[in-house]
Parts: sequence; C-alpha cells; structure tokens
Amino acid sequence: MNGTTFKADIKYWLRQDNTVNHLMIINIAVFLIVGILRLLGTLQLPFAAGAWAFLVDNLVMHADRTLLFKPWGAVTYMFFHIGVFHILFNMLTFFWFGNLFRSELGNRRVLPLYLLSGLFGAGMYLLFYYLLPPTPYLGGPLLGASGATMAFLIASATLMPNMEISILVAHFKLKWLAIGVLVLNLISIPDGNVGGILAHLGGALFGFAYVRILKSTGTDLCAPLMQLFDGLNHLFSRRKTTTRTFKPKKSPLRVVRNAPDPSHASRLDQLLDKISEKGYNSLTSEEKQWLRQYSNEK
Repeated sequence: MNGTTFKADIKYWLRQDNTVNHLMIINIAVFLIVGILRLLGTLQLPFAAGAWAFLVDNLVMHADRTLLFKPWGAVTYMFFHIGVFHILFNMLTFFWFGNLFRSELGNRRVLPLYLLSGLFGAGMYLLFYYLLPPTPYLGGPLLGASGATMAFLIASATLMPNMEISILVAHFKLKWLAIGVLVLNLISIPDGNVGGILAHLGGALFGFAYVRILKSTGTDLCAPLMQLFDGLNHLFSRRKTTTRTFKPKKSPLRVVRNAPDPSHASRLDQLLDKISEKGYNSLTSEEKQWLRQYSNEK
C-alpha cells in the first residue's frame, strides 16, 4: 500500500495537464452513475428506474426525429456507455493511443480531435441511416466513445506507421494493427451493430484525414476549437486570479542611515590591502578589533 486514497489519486489525475486522463474520468464517472441507477432500478428503489431511463434517453444520440429536439445527443453519446466491456475496450484504446497521439502532437489537440471525430462518426451513421432503405440494422440510438477512440488509433498509425508495439507475445507495426482493426470492423457488419461500426469507420476516416491534411498542407482542422478552448481557459483563469491586492500605506517614518565616514573607508581599504598582501595574521590586535567592530556596524 502506498498510503494514497482513491480521492487523492483522482485529484492527482486531475492536476496533471493531460486531457486524456480528464476525458477518461468523465466517461467512467458517467458510466458509474448510470450503472448505479440501473442497479437501484433493478432493485425497485423509488425513482431509480425513471432516473436511469431519463439519463439514457438524454445521453444517447437518436437517429430519428428525436434528434431535432435533443441535438445535444450528438455530443453526449460519446461519453456514455452501458456495457462493462464496451467502456473497458474503449478506455484502454483511448489510454494507449490517446497518449501516443498526445506525445506527438501535444495536449491541446486531444479534446478537439475527440469531439470532432465523434461528431464525424455520428454524421456517418446519420448519412447511411437516411440514404439507405429502411433496415432493422440501422435506426437505434448511438452511444459510446468508439468512434472518437478509433480516430486516435488511426491518427497515431498515420503519424507513426512503422512504430512497433507489443500485444501479449507478438510484435506488430502500428499500421498493421490499424488495418487489422478496420478489417475486423468491416467483417463484423453482418453480426449487427451496423450503426456503431459506421461510427467507428467515420471516426477512423476523420483521424486519418486529420493527420494527412496536417502533414501535407499544414492545415489544422482542430485549430478553431483549440482557439476557442484556449480563450475559455484564459477567461476562467483570469477570473480565478483576479483578487484584490493589498497595498500598504507608506509609513510616515523613514529609516535614516548615517553616511559612511570617509576616514573609515580609507582605513578599511588599507587593511584589506594588507590582508591581501600579507594575510589576516599580519594584522595587529587593534586592527583586528577595528575590523570586527566595523563589520558588526554594517
């Protein structure tokens, strides 16, 4: 045991200037709150089942006309999970590749890329939902950070394609891992969850395009959000540091120091020259006493 508490660990994570940590904490906190309400509802505690249903209905992204009345779902869905393995795999992917991306392109781009890739994934889902004929595979609510986390995997692989990583006992280049994950998503379409897979592919496409455009033209698609968040951060930091400063009144008393006696300065120079030439022991007892007294006065 290292003696730290859970609360201290959370504070430590929050104090770090790492947006990956912050986003993970938000996802986990939402998962725990909704999960506890779901458990309490199962135990038939009053209001728990209703509160759980309300949160689910307002956190997911609806693909039908409900989206017009709850547009915030296009953002909140990427912070909301229900299944344990769903959030586990998403957070592990985000932890590994979000920090890898962050180490290469900086912390400021993490939140903008997370939001934009999640929105792009949602847009991909809605595009196919309205373009394709009605099908039972599309139309359900969208939830989970898979589209956003997929963007960080593909963006990292685009940045560092030949970087070698270890999974269990095998070693892979990052580009082959990214291609393998995309292939697994494509061949999983007949198994269902088509909406989720479309969000994955949308996020992956945005992550790839983001890095390619940034490297080839220097255009940063995250720049507008980065500037917005920098401005908000500056605004709130100014409010926190704006405190009344205490300016003490000038005292009517003045400290008057006696001007040094020219004769003392001349004798001091003589003694210092003597010490420099012959050493301190060459001074007489009277000279040593005078030097100590002069030093104490200063």
